[in-house]
Amino acid sequence: QVHLVESGGGLVQPGGSLRLACTVSENIFNFNAMGWYRLAPGKERELVADINVGGSTNYADSVKGRFTISRDHAKNTVYLQMNSLKPEDTDVYVCFVRILKRYTWGQGTQVTVSS
Repeated sequence: QVHLVESGGGLVQPGGSLRLACTVSENIFNFNAMGWYRLAPGKERELVADINVGGSTNYADSVKGRFTISRDHAKNTVYLQMNSLKPEDTDVYVCFVRILKRYTWGQGTQVTVSS
């Protein structure tokens, strides 16, 4: 069974930066894609960013130009660098890996942007 362990969330002021990390228990190239969703209470789940096995990336319009997804194959880890954070980025960020239509999820990490 695949396990995902997330880290890097926390409290940051508007305009600040955070980097989230998601370490996977097996070779990340086993998966078609991996990335991050965010899940605020009362809001729809939103795909923040993903990266496929070929390295192509995809971002939500709300984070383009501010967030960058990357991966480190040697560490089986995917990262989400978040810059110029806004209060509306406050959310629980959940990492996932996907094989075809099957998703495996991390436990989620809270990101709070507030002064």
